[in-house]
Amino acid sequence: MAACKAVNPELITISPDILYIGVDDLQIDLFESQYPAPQGMSYNSYLILDEKVCIMDTTDPRTETQWEANLHAALAGREPDYLVSLHVEPDHAACVAWVLERYSRCQVVCSAKAAQFLTQFSDFDFTGRVMIVKEGDKLELGKHSLQFFTAAMVHWPEVMMAYEATDKVLFTADAFGKFGALCNETEDWATEARRYYCNICGKYGPQVQSALKKAHTFDVRIIAPLHGPVLRTNLEYYGRLYQKWSKYEPETEGVFIAHSSLHGNTAKAAELLAEELNAAGVETQLLDLCRQDVSEAVARAFQYGRIVLAAPTYDGGLMPKMEEFIQHLKSKGWRNRRVALIENGTWAPMAGKLMRDRLSTFPGVEVMEEQVTVRSALKPDSIRAIKTLAKSLAE
Repeated sequence: MAACKAVNPELITISPDILYIGVDDLQIDLFESQYPAPQGMSYNSYLILDEKVCIMDTTDPRTETQWEANLHAALAGREPDYLVSLHVEPDHAACVAWVLERYSRCQVVCSAKAAQFLTQFSDFDFTGRVMIVKEGDKLELGKHSLQFFTAAMVHWPEVMMAYEATDKVLFTADAFGKFGALCNETEDWATEARRYYCNICGKYGPQVQSALKKAHTFDVRIIAPLHGPVLRTNLEYYGRLYQKWSKYEPETEGVFIAHSSLHGNTAKAAELLAEELNAAGVETQLLDLCRQDVSEAVARAFQYGRIVLAAPTYDGGLMPKMEEFIQHLKSKGWRNRRVALIENGTWAPMAGKLMRDRLSTFPGVEVMEEQVTVRSALKPDSIRAIKTLAKSLAE
């Protein structure tokens, strides 16, 4: 399988003057060296052909050669006047210096903070080659124009978004992005968009809210993100999800159970609880923290309003996989949920207390008083306690 793949432009219809020149990365295993990307990753880039020619962002170092070929083909002999860099994280700005070296009249258009970051990532001399834009500034290209607004900390401080008024396109940088290569785009958008948002932008809900308010002042018909498909239909649906995620509001009225288990007994307790909840008609999602990636667990914790954490005591502390999960939730700003606890321990159960202590620092998180303690393996008393907990959660 090739490392990267040119995306068929016919699959990415934007407008006759706005072309897609991005690349699919089909061999990436971990995005940002931490998030599994089993369906690959797209690095989106666009080209506006007008009286002035404008490139919208570039690509990742892994896909430079294919992107350069895409750009050359789309230019068809013309030269770019501008390269807009909305976000200078390396997966979108790897070819900035290459463009400036190849096209002597091209200028980078970016925020002041982005200009600073570009010099940190590259040895290229940017003197005289950068046009700084700020909130509300416009870049006139002919019949097309770009209006910029800041989107700081979505999810880096230099980020801007740009609105193109003629075709009503909102270029959103990392917002509305998702995991997955475009050639593998088969699953429901929300599944990998949720995992992407919660793990990468989740900490910055207030900043996402600010950017959404600005975006709502424009008549947006097309959303063009830096990862994932160009969005042309059901924009209200995507907007609703982003509102919920960035406000830390539950998306699904059900129960998410995350468990880590040493010898399988804690897992059995979690499975019994899931069975009881399902029997009561409650939508339930069960995830094994020891065998599924923590990014999946974070996404589910954002999705559901009620959460159950089940873990054994380990070396007098908390099972490491559960400790890791709670730390991830903390770092992503997770809040405003109802949580129940199941602990296991053979001689000195401490997991419940430790989980409760960790969660006491989370804003708006209510930890239920009811707590199930399993002594090594399920027995009649712990089975009854789990059934009682299921009834409380179902209510």
